[in-house]
Amino acid sequence: MGPSEGARHIGRGQTFNCMFCGLPQERVRTLDNDWRLMEPDMTPLAHTVPAEHRWIVLSDGRVTVYGVSPPDMQQRCRIEHALACPTQPLPDLWPWLTALREENEREARRGREAPGEVDPGWPEVG
Repeated sequence: MGPSEGARHIGRGQTFNCMFCGLPQERVRTLDNDWRLMEPDMTPLAHTVPAEHRWIVLSDGRVTVYGVSPPDMQQRCRIEHALACPTQPLPDLWPWLTALREENEREARRGREAPGEVDPGWPEVG
């Protein structure tokens, strides 16, 4: 293998089993020459993945985060295994949605704590 052949595959890594779930994950080199553990054989459409979690594969096999939103509708990306790992907690992908869900949970809890009270702003309808 000549020097140019090795450079074409700089981003290809090895497959390892996840220490949390035991499933395979692929070690892939990033544009910054770090390593990330990616979900193997998974390339979702980039526009379906939050910007900070979409890893685009470059021509030499390395990956880089593609934060441009919205991406080309046909663009595919990689995701880190941690997002798909069934034993790791899912990160806060949309902070505003998490805040809304937390507020709704508080609102529902307040409603359960005072079940006999009727909101005087709403008419009695049956």
